[in-house]
Amino acid sequence: MADHTSQHNTSSGNGFLAFIVGALVVVVAGLVYMVYSGDTGGDELTISVEGAGAAVEEATSGD
Repeated sequence: MADHTSQHNTSSGNGFLAFIVGALVVVVAGLVYMVYSGDTGGDELTISVEGAGAAVEEATSGD
């Protein structure tokens, strides 16, 4: 009988792995830049809720 040997082409798998590792490096570099750049977009946070006055009055009146 003849010996059967199989060869697997793993270059496409290595290319995909290199792409994923490269993408992760770019993401981490972006996060590091954002954290250490010091630009947080401002120190003040303002949250406003419009039109909730009637609902609050009904809830607190007990009727």
